[in-house]
Amino acid sequence: MDLIHCTSCSPHSLPKLLSPPQWWNSTLRGKNSNNWSAKPSNMSFSKSVVGAVGGGARAETVVVGKPKLRRFQVFEGCPAPLGATARDGGVNFAIYSRNAVSATLCLISASDLEEDRVTEQIFLDPLTNKTGDVWHVFLKGNFENMLYSYKFDGKFSPKEGHYYESSRMLLDPYAKAVISRGEFGILGPEGNVWPQMAGMIPSSDTENEFDWEGDLPLKYPQKDLIIYEMHVRGFTRHESSRTKFPGTYHGVMEKLDHLKELGINCIELMPCHEFNELEYFSYNSVLGDHRVNFWGYSTVNYFSPMIRYSSVGIHNSGHDAINEVKLLIREAHKRGIEVLMDVVFNHTAEGNENGPIFSFRGVDNSVYYMLAPKGQFYNYSGCGNTFNCNHPIVRQFILDCLRYWVTEMHVDGFRFDLASIMTRSSSLWDALNVYGNPMKGDSLTTGTPLSSPPLIDMISNDPILRGVKLIAEAWDAGGLYQVGSFPHWGLWSEWNGKYRDIVRQFIKGSNGFSGAFAECLCGSPNLYQVRAGKLLRFLEVQNSVVLCCLGKMGKIIGKDAEKGRRKPWNSINFVCAHDGFTLADLVTYNNKHNSANGEDNKDGENHNNSWNCGQEGEFASISVKKLRKRQMRNFFLCLMVSQGVPMIYMGDEYGHTKGGNNNTYCHDNYINYFRWDKKEESSSDFFRFCCLLSRFRQECESLGLNDFPTAQRLQWHGHTPGRPDWSGTSRFVAFTMVDSVKREIYVAFNTSHLPVTITLPERHGYKWEPLVDTSKPVPFDFLSNDLPERETAVKQYSQFTEANLYPMLSYSSIILLLCPADEKS
Repeated sequence: MDLIHCTSCSPHSLPKLLSPPQWWNSTLRGKNSNNWSAKPSNMSFSKSVVGAVGGGARAETVVVGKPKLRRFQVFEGCPAPLGATARDGGVNFAIYSRNAVSATLCLISASDLEEDRVTEQIFLDPLTNKTGDVWHVFLKGNFENMLYSYKFDGKFSPKEGHYYESSRMLLDPYAKAVISRGEFGILGPEGNVWPQMAGMIPSSDTENEFDWEGDLPLKYPQKDLIIYEMHVRGFTRHESSRTKFPGTYHGVMEKLDHLKELGINCIELMPCHEFNELEYFSYNSVLGDHRVNFWGYSTVNYFSPMIRYSSVGIHNSGHDAINEVKLLIREAHKRGIEVLMDVVFNHTAEGNENGPIFSFRGVDNSVYYMLAPKGQFYNYSGCGNTFNCNHPIVRQFILDCLRYWVTEMHVDGFRFDLASIMTRSSSLWDALNVYGNPMKGDSLTTGTPLSSPPLIDMISNDPILRGVKLIAEAWDAGGLYQVGSFPHWGLWSEWNGKYRDIVRQFIKGSNGFSGAFAECLCGSPNLYQVRAGKLLRFLEVQNSVVLCCLGKMGKIIGKDAEKGRRKPWNSINFVCAHDGFTLADLVTYNNKHNSANGEDNKDGENHNNSWNCGQEGEFASISVKKLRKRQMRNFFLCLMVSQGVPMIYMGDEYGHTKGGNNNTYCHDNYINYFRWDKKEESSSDFFRFCCLLSRFRQECESLGLNDFPTAQRLQWHGHTPGRPDWSGTSRFVAFTMVDSVKREIYVAFNTSHLPVTITLPERHGYKWEPLVDTSKPVPFDFLSNDLPERETAVKQYSQFTEANLYPMLSYSSIILLLCPADEKS
């Protein structure tokens, strides 16, 4: 409708209305009406008078001889904040686009979205609805069941980095919920895998407000965390979960007590930003189902939660789905569990030049993506494009997004997928672009790793974000590997891929890893105690005794390195994660078995450092199966006694298998589903062991230190006390650790194929008592206090322990506790 100013309205009483000619021409005829991709909705002609009230004055507007559209009062609006914001009885829309020459706001009813129609279009006047590079408009009216998107016009010149098409409807990057299909895995109309999407219009209605019930951040010291990496849908989708809403945020909430029992105090959710699970949709002849994007590492929108993970879907235009995420986080906090989000700011689902255009590329491609001089997409992500993270507009977008999830959604931190991309220089790099002033000698090229990346600097010094957990996957697909050297500002932790590789090698019995394994047990000080580029002599042999992290180490590494020291908790220790073998498969398969992915077993990592214990696959002899169980316990024990932050992968606590598939990104089926029936079967076996060991870690003061252990607390041992063997053929590592709660603990790993009887350190007036022995059958692998036969089992060891000896079988590990000699077991 045309909005004609009434002369009785004071120009100072309310925002300025759009001028009639521009609105009329764009909305009804369009700049190029033949290119409209959306069909016009049914319209009728009318003539009426409506009123706009603002600042106490009444402005009358007249609808004249035109199609009858929704009655919205249209004002200039404000350029900030970006996105759609409910305020002053209406909604302000603001979006950045530097290179567009025109912009149109599209309002879409829920029913019209299904029919791929635009309900109403509002042309934005470049003179009145644009400030700098931000297009904006303010509307008043009835927004019930209404959604929004944008159309931009400008150059379509891929070689110049521009992909403008005036007919294409685009998502606002700042949209708080994305509405499209309502059910996971279900195709759109006419089998469309990319049906039209639109953003939720925020509401000032109090009915949509969420009651946090006084929820506050838990703010656990990072050294005290036990992290559980999990997939929202996979956690409860299997029928054995018996949840009311399987495969949803609500389903996870129903199973939080399982995590509490396991000793988890922090969950890391695999991507929960809006993504299109049908992105890879194709028939899989191997399994007879369809390949989908199950993991979600291909973001559509960073502000919107994954709507199809909610039990309510697109009901109430996404408001209810947002509240379901909040409910999960609130209930997790009530149980003492922090919530981290796995975020993918390295690329988007728009792919390369052949990919779909639904948001960033159509809004301002040359800004949001890292481009070569002729418009080609840099591919440091391995997924077709690279997010232009250190461009000033993009890094502010990322900052705004992270802040939103912390302040509005109450998340406790983030794990950044392929975080090394966030340290690369942006395309069109120059000092003026990044810092605001020219610098001589700046010859950085696109993608060059930066020692002080502006984005990481901004996050690290942000007054809101510096107080949450920040975890980097410190590598990317372009060959940049920064484990131990990721720019950290003293705050960032890293997924320690070197820990994973070394621990796998040592536990399976490879030669040459005893010294590196000892470093892993101490939190990898060779990586994190000194600044990148400096070499720390972690192990110093003195009188045949290894002294760990000496107080005089500063003299060894130099005064400058002192300033760059980090802490053990900067290392996120893991043996298994979502990509790669599960813990059970790590001890069952020498080779990957990825045929089910439909790629002829060519995908996935070939070097897994796994060992099948003598036979390939699940069908094996009883002796091989027993050894596999022992190895699983060895890995878990190592994870729980290492300094740093342990991370467990979903399902490893009961021995979930993916059949040797180490790249299950495309399976929405039993391969990726947590099997609650299998977990119940293992409750008295491996699950019990994991629960007891995680509880033991939390009880020990010495297994989650804030600083690296010193020689005053830690001593290394070999087969005899105080004589560790760091030779290339050594497969034995042992240490004692003074603990203010447990007095002292003795931990040993024998990864040789031969058994050994070790001599224990003498402690006058005390004796060593067994707690854990991974070679023993269940339940004697962990002698918990509630074990009825515990006293008998301890006595069986006494003939050895009274002589300060202990027999260890091959491929086994132990924990002994120091007790007063006259104390009864």
